[in-house]
Amino acid sequence: MGLKYKKYSINEKGQMTIDYLISITIFLFAIFFVFQYISGMFAPFESNSDEVTLMADRVSTLVVENIMSAGDAAVPNLVISTKVNTFFTSLDTDYGGTRSSLGLYGTYVEYDVNITLENESPGIINSSGAVLPSVGNVGQTKRIVLFMDADTGVTENRIISVRVW
Repeated sequence: MGLKYKKYSINEKGQMTIDYLISITIFLFAIFFVFQYISGMFAPFESNSDEVTLMADRVSTLVVENIMSAGDAAVPNLVISTKVNTFFTSLDTDYGGTRSSLGLYGTYVEYDVNITLENESPGIINSSGAVLPSVGNVGQTKRIVLFMDADTGVTENRIISVRVW
């Protein structure tokens, strides 16, 4: 009987486990880079609607509770007609100054504002400020206030809408 030679399977690829580990790591880094780059491409399309809504809330609080307020600490939503008319007149005649006093005009950022007073039934009583844009983010806050007529003393509910963009 002759010698039996065992044939060994010879792998001429030269790959080891460390080669697999390095290639998988490079592949994962490439995938991570692609996802990071794609998410950065859409960053200019993000909205600032939360920012302008917060500004609208702050302006509505300032206008209702400080500027138009009847001065009764027990009823912070009570506004008096003389102060309401004065505020709407100043917003129409001196828009820049009133906007600055509301904190909407600064060195780095400036906002436009539109404030509307309306009845509970659809009917606008007074509207002042800039014209609303047709596109873009507009933050809006609506507050129900007690409107007191200074001449007659009659109070009724009104809605003040503050829009900031």
